[in-house]
Formats: sequence, structure tokens, C-alpha cells
Amino acid sequence: MEKSTELLRVSKKIVIKIGSSVLSNEKGSVNRDTLKNIADQVRYLRESGKQVIIVSSGAGICGVGAINKWDRRGDINYKQALCAIGQVELMQAYKEYLKAHGIIVAQMLLTAEDFRDCNRNLNIRNTLFTLVDEGVVPIINENDSVSVDEIKIGDNDMLAAYAAVLWNADLLILLSDIDGLYDKSPKEHDNARLIREVYDLDTLVDSIEIGEKSAFGTGGIMTKISAAKEAGKHNIPTIILNGRIQDILLNVANDCETNATAFLGFDIMSGR
Repeated sequence: MEKSTELLRVSKKIVIKIGSSVLSNEKGSVNRDTLKNIADQVRYLRESGKQVIIVSSGAGICGVGAINKWDRRGDINYKQALCAIGQVELMQAYKEYLKAHGIIVAQMLLTAEDFRDCNRNLNIRNTLFTLVDEGVVPIINENDSVSVDEIKIGDNDMLAAYAAVLWNADLLILLSDIDGLYDKSPKEHDNARLIREVYDLDTLVDSIEIGEKSAFGTGGIMTKISAAKEAGKHNIPTIILNGRIQDILLNVANDCETNATAFLGFDIMSGR
């Protein structure tokens, strides 16, 4: 049994982060087929007895798709305005596809400041526990329409790690446009080797070559490594998967041959 399959099998509380590169097509607009497939997989996980929290990027892409303008403007005001428009579109799509399975969704927009303040931190935690206990799927995103450098988390990989720690999750899954962690960029090197299991992150970073981030995302492989490190501090394992592959979570759950990287470093069967 693959480590990724074993992790998913023993985990009940799962945070799934979905990157912009997963939700966008080659033209940079939202891919609703992919979003629908993710909703179908969330239904499967819940019916398997799992609890799920989603951390979703994609507001900016949805904003471009909604009004088909401003996409080339670099001004921060336009970027924030696009996210404000796109967040509505993004949540409407999640609501539509998950409601088809009888699943209610809730939106939570957060900033770094929310995690630094003890009272806000407690309120986030209480809200997450209440929503999940009542069968609702929280969908978290950074509040990009108001975030500036002083209060910006920076990318949703880290936001997902913070949410996983706050919720005391059993597993963090990062869905991106890559199959996992490679020793060098597979987009630039044909001989790149997939690293399936990671136990020592500090040693690993010194031994791999970091490529460029994806065209439509805010992060890259280093943000995923940082997120895995943050989660790992609290004994939460992380899996990187290619979210563009149809039914990728189902493939892992059913122990199908799947490319993935599992960040471990402790006994996943310890029953923590």
C-alpha cells in the first residue's frame, strides 16, 4: 500500500487546498469541469466517513472570467477588485456543485492578522468546528480584496497549513498542477525524479533544484515545502497531488497507481 493511500485511509479530518493552477484552464479562465470533479470527490470522502475543509484559490481567475477585463492590469486596486468579483463567482460554483450532493458550504475569508490575534484565532477555530460538526463544508480563502503586505499570508499553501493546525487536522492535501515533489523541475528537465516520501525537509531543500512557479498561481514548490514543514511541526502529514488529474483523490483512496509526494517524518499509524 502506498504511503499516500495509507495516510488517506487512517485520516478523518482532512484539509484540501486547491490551487489556482488546478481551477484554471490553459487560457487562464476557471475550469468548471475540474471544480465539479473536486466536488464529486469531496462527496466520496464524506461518505467514507471523512470530514473535509477546503482552502481554495481562484478568486482572481473567476473575476477575470466574470467580466473579461482588467486581467492585464498590474495595479493592486484592480487585482483586489477582481478578487472581490471573483470570490462571489467561486463560491457560487462550489455551492452549485456541492449542493447537488446535498452538501452545504460556508465561506471564510481570512488574513494573516486573523491568525496572529488570539481572540480572532479562537473565533476561527470555534467556527470551523461548529460548521464541520453540523455537516457543512467550510471553504476558506485569503481575503485578497483587503489584504496588503502587512496582513497578507502570501499564498494559500500556508493558509491551508495554518487552518490544518488550528483545526487539529489529521492530513493536509495540496492539489496543484504537478504530480508531487521532484529533485528538479519536470517542466525543465526530462530526467527529473519524483520524490515519493519525505522524512527530513531541511536536508531535502539543500538537495533539490527549485523551478519556477506556475503561471496562474501565487506560490511554487517552496511554498508547499514550507506548508508541509509548518503542518509537520504539529504532526500533521502532507500530500502533494496533481489536482488536474480526474478523480485523483479517488485514485489515492483506492490504492491505484498514482504519482504523489507524502511528507512524513513520524509514525502515521501512531493513533495520535
